[in-house]
Amino acid sequence: MRVDLLTRLAAHTQQREQAGLRRRLHTVTHADGMWLERNGRRLLSFCSNDYLGLAQHPSLIDALKRAADSDGVGSGSAHLISGHRNAHAALEDALAEWTGRERALLFSTGYMANLGVMQALLERDDVCVQDKLNHACLLDGAQLAGCELKRYPHADVEGAERQLRARPGAAALLATDGVFSMDGDIAPLAELAALCQHEAATLMVDDAHGLGVLGEHGEGSASAAGLTQDEVPVLMATLGKALGCSGAFVAGSAALIDGLVQSARTYIYTTAMPPALAAATLAAVRLAQTETWRREKLHALIARFRTGAAQLGLPLMPSPTAIQPLLLGDAQAALAASEALERAGFLVTAIRPPTVPQGKARLRITLSAAHQETEVDRLLEALSRLPQAGPV
Repeated sequence: MRVDLLTRLAAHTQQREQAGLRRRLHTVTHADGMWLERNGRRLLSFCSNDYLGLAQHPSLIDALKRAADSDGVGSGSAHLISGHRNAHAALEDALAEWTGRERALLFSTGYMANLGVMQALLERDDVCVQDKLNHACLLDGAQLAGCELKRYPHADVEGAERQLRARPGAAALLATDGVFSMDGDIAPLAELAALCQHEAATLMVDDAHGLGVLGEHGEGSASAAGLTQDEVPVLMATLGKALGCSGAFVAGSAALIDGLVQSARTYIYTTAMPPALAAATLAAVRLAQTETWRREKLHALIARFRTGAAQLGLPLMPSPTAIQPLLLGDAQAALAASEALERAGFLVTAIRPPTVPQGKARLRITLSAAHQETEVDRLLEALSRLPQAGPV
């Protein structure tokens, strides 16, 4: 008898419910900086990826409104039909210049960018070597490309070398997060770049959480590591985190970008981002480049938080970035801690399996330049009262 797919899906959902791993959607009814209103309560958010506090900046809102008045809301088509507007071209030029690349290409989301790159670059006989903690879209991209996927232990350059040398004759892509989204640590990019040069492999960096936060002018993790386009030929980053907008881009050589225009299905067969959003994102890029105080304030808050957490003996994971995970181990303990913080007026997300391994559940605390020192201190005080926050 044929299995009914919806019945099977419902059974899987029930299993998640019984394991205490069911995800639930909550609606935010109002946002004011890092303050959100949800379920009738005003909460201070420490789970946003708006690292530079730009999502509600007046310059972005004004740029979006003016562009919408001029060009309307939707682009109306894919880039290759009639959807590519002046705002898209200007943003791509700015992103390429900012990251030190020849060209850049806009995608609707980071997920689509990574899928498109891998589908365009990789063939069945190739090998893709990835960090074990890479974002899901990098793993999905390699699997959809049909190549051999090999994973190495987290941040283990020697492990990556072993995986590359296991396929000496194959064309190889080594893909890594620049900043790991659930741990907050930075990939050993200089060492990985040297390895790829030695092994004739291509290095791809997903810098979703590094762009705007790392580097002298926010150019990202590759620039902070002193690496150029030659050493990191494929750079992807998103526009919905530090830049406070939405979408993503891939930057690299003119040959790479032209190849993606010809072959990346997630670029070719989808509607271009709204031109008004591209205009707002360009305003965000300019602010991220020039208002260096935002990065300085963010890193000062990170240092303040880590110092306070150390004094309280909280089990923070080692992270120099805006992502500050508090490791609790048990999934139910993480969920209970998140709920206790919400009762105290804070919004902090519990991260549980399968997003992280069994026994590695955590609170994913994120800091923003929009936070104030007093708010960070209040969070530390609330964390100190959690019974789950002892050493793991």
